[in-house]
This record gives sequence, structure tokens and C-alpha cells, in this order.
Amino acid sequence: MADSRHYSFQILSRIQKVVDIQRRIIYFLLSAILAFGLTYWLYEPELNRAQIYVLFILFLAIGLWVTEAIPPFATGLFIFGFLIFATNSYYSELDPENAKSYYQEYVNTWSNSVIWLMLGGFFIAYAMQKTHLDRIVFKMSISRFGKTPDKILLGLMLTTATFSMIMSNTATTAMMVASVAAFLKTLPKDSTLSKALLIGIAAAASFGGMGTLIGSPPNAIAVDALSDKGIGFLEWMYVGMPVSIILTVTSWYLLKIKYIKVNTPIHIQLDDELTEEEKQESPTILKMKKNVVLAILSVTLLLWLTEKLHNIPAAIVSFIPIMLLTMLGIVNGHDVRKLPWDTLMLVAGGLALGMAIKETGLAQHYVDKLQQVNLNFYVLVIVFALLTVLMSNVMSNTATATILIPIAAILTHQHPIVLPIVIGLSASTALFLPISTPPNAIVYSTGYLQQKDFRYIGLIAGVVGPLVTCLITILIFMVIF
Repeated sequence: MADSRHYSFQILSRIQKVVDIQRRIIYFLLSAILAFGLTYWLYEPELNRAQIYVLFILFLAIGLWVTEAIPPFATGLFIFGFLIFATNSYYSELDPENAKSYYQEYVNTWSNSVIWLMLGGFFIAYAMQKTHLDRIVFKMSISRFGKTPDKILLGLMLTTATFSMIMSNTATTAMMVASVAAFLKTLPKDSTLSKALLIGIAAAASFGGMGTLIGSPPNAIAVDALSDKGIGFLEWMYVGMPVSIILTVTSWYLLKIKYIKVNTPIHIQLDDELTEEEKQESPTILKMKKNVVLAILSVTLLLWLTEKLHNIPAAIVSFIPIMLLTMLGIVNGHDVRKLPWDTLMLVAGGLALGMAIKETGLAQHYVDKLQQVNLNFYVLVIVFALLTVLMSNVMSNTATATILIPIAAILTHQHPIVLPIVIGLSASTALFLPISTPPNAIVYSTGYLQQKDFRYIGLIAGVVGPLVTCLITILIFMVIF
């Protein structure tokens, strides 16, 4: 009987695998057909072949990310391959001698500052996990808020948002995910609290980054476009801080409603169990490693916070933990192989797609069409805010801000301050997909979340976030000032 049951489970498992493969194939074909249909529908004689290729891969990538027909990181790699092969055929005819220079930038997204910033954050997070510093941060986060699930969630989200205002939201997410990792292992595998904590950290990192200029790259891009309008660090906080606080608290409340059904206190006990490798080392060496990681973390954070003083980009500062942690043996080759490289593939693909949309002139083509439409100023602000969220969900929010902000400054010459700020802030409210923001990608890499888990908070943030941003920005810069 037992053998029969075991054999039946094997057959069912094989059938399920076949069904899953067939489902993925069907979703892939449907995504491709939909991409062909939308590209054909939007085709115009003015579009060149490279722009048509980019339009097609944009729709196909969205379909693949939404349906999960192939793994998300594979979609990122597929974008690379498609852009290189497709644009090479076009530019080889247009400019044979310089064809390579047109598509080489897509591959160079692997060396993009966002990639190195994320990698530095991964090294710090892994080192904190190995030395148990992550547990100290976690205990500090919840010590003042209580031990009920909703208070734990609130404490972690407020801590994450605060850190994101003074350092990269990418590095903040990596650090907070590392701090909560040990606690997640103590929860049941199907615990909804795990999802709430991880989604809450990603949302709080993005919303917290809206509070100050250094919190998120789109903020700096917006202020750079307004450099002659007197908008500086303090002026940005007039708008960024209220929006950041409102969205962080709102997202906490929404996550509490959806995921926390039982709110009884949790007895938190994190065992400081050592690995076999750590057991072979003396307590003195382990303590020394913890102090070294703490020192490297402190130096890295300090340099991130004072970027304006020393002018060393945050991505360059990220090389400090990468180099020192490996040189000192705290992170070894075996550890490096465990880092979530698939997450970097996912983000790099999104960066390449955003670059292609911009460099081929596809974005400019549709923005020029928008200029011909005579819209009310307030309608234009809301349209651009929602467009920013839509674009940031499928490509880098930095690339989205780079594309839209210069155009926005031209379109609204009567109120040149409002729209760039709205776009810069709205770019951080895109949370619908793992590719939408680096914080989303980092929490997705933990394995506790599926793509569909982002849709609840992502849909609400994508609608409420831009509206709150528009309302507060217009109130501050058109009513009060």
C-alpha cells in the first residue's frame, strides 16, 4: 500500500510538472501575441525599425514579468539578447562602421552604478548575517514598539523609512532584510507575517527615500532640473517629508489589514547558533570579525551620507565593503556564490530596457505627441504622475525621471517647479513588480515572495501615491509659497 501511494505521488508530480511547462508555454505565446498586437496597433510610419523593436520587447517583457512564463531574471537576460540582435541588424545597415557603439551601452548596464550599489549592499547584508549583527539591528527596531505583529511591522517600516532618508534605499533594504532574516526563519513557512514584513520593508525604503534629496536618484534629477529655481535640500523636504510619512503609515495600515489577522504578542527569541565554520574559530576571532564588519559598515554609511562633501559617488563607496570584506576573509568565495546574482540580472535587464526606450528616441516620439494636446495644468500634472508610475514599474525609475523631467520643465513653463518634483516623487511609488525598484528586487530575492504578492500594495501605491504627491506639491508650491 505504501509503495502504491509513493508511486502515485510520483506520477502526480510528473503530471504537475508537465502541466506547469504547458502553462508556461501558453503564457509565453500569449505574451508574444499580445506584444505583436500592441506593437502593430501603435505602429506609425514615423517610427524606425529600432523603435519598433524596442516597443515590441517592452510589451513582451511586461507580459513575461506579469505572467511569470519564464523566471524574472531570465526575462532580464532575454531583453539583453533581443536588444543586441535586433538593433544590430538595423544599425549595421544604417551605420556599419559604428553599429557596435549603438547597442554596446545595453550590455554596459552590468556596470551601472545601481548594480554596484546593490552588490555592495548584498556584501554588507551577508557579512551582517554571518556575524549576527543583523539580529542586533532587528532587536533595536522592535524594542520601542512592542512585540505584537502590527507593532513589529510598524517598527521595521519606520526604521527602514528613516534610514532611507539619509542613505541609499537600496542599501537600506539590503541591511534591513539581513536584520529580519533570522526572525523570518523562526516563523512558519506559510506565515503571512513574513510577506508583510518584507513587502513593508521594500515599500518603506521607497517611500522613505522620497523624504530627502539623497534618498533616491529621481529626487536629485528633479532638483538638478530646478537648479535655477532655488530648490535645495530644505525646500525638497517641505514636500518630500509629508509625502514620505503619509505613504509609509498608509502602507503599514494596508499591510496590517491584509496580512495580520491575529495580533497576539510574539515571543521573539533568536538563537545565536554558530555554523560549523564559526564553531572552529575562537570567540575572540568571532568578536573581532563582528567589530570589523561594524567598522566597515560605519565607514560605508558615513561616506554615503557625506557624498556631497567628498564627491565620491555612492556606487564607488560600495567597493569598500566588497573589497575589505573579501580581503579580510569575512566573506569568502563560497559566500559570494550564494549572493542573489539573479536579482542583478533582473535589474540590469530593466536598466537596459529603459536605456533603449530613451536612446532610440521612442520616449521622445510620444512626448512630442503629448505636447500637441492642450491639457489643463492640473490634468497634466496628474497624467504625468500616473505615467511616471506606469513607466517606473517596467523600467528603472531613474531612467523614467531622466526621460520625463526635462520634458515636464518645458511643458509647464507657467509653473516650472511643480511637475518635475511630482515626477521625481512619483517615480518612487512604483511597487507593482519585482523589477519596479531595487528594494522590491532585493526582498523578492529572499524567496519568501512571489510576483503576485507585490500587486496589492503596488496597485494602491501606484494610484494613491501620485495623487497624494500632486496634492501636497501643488499645496506647498502654488498655495503656501
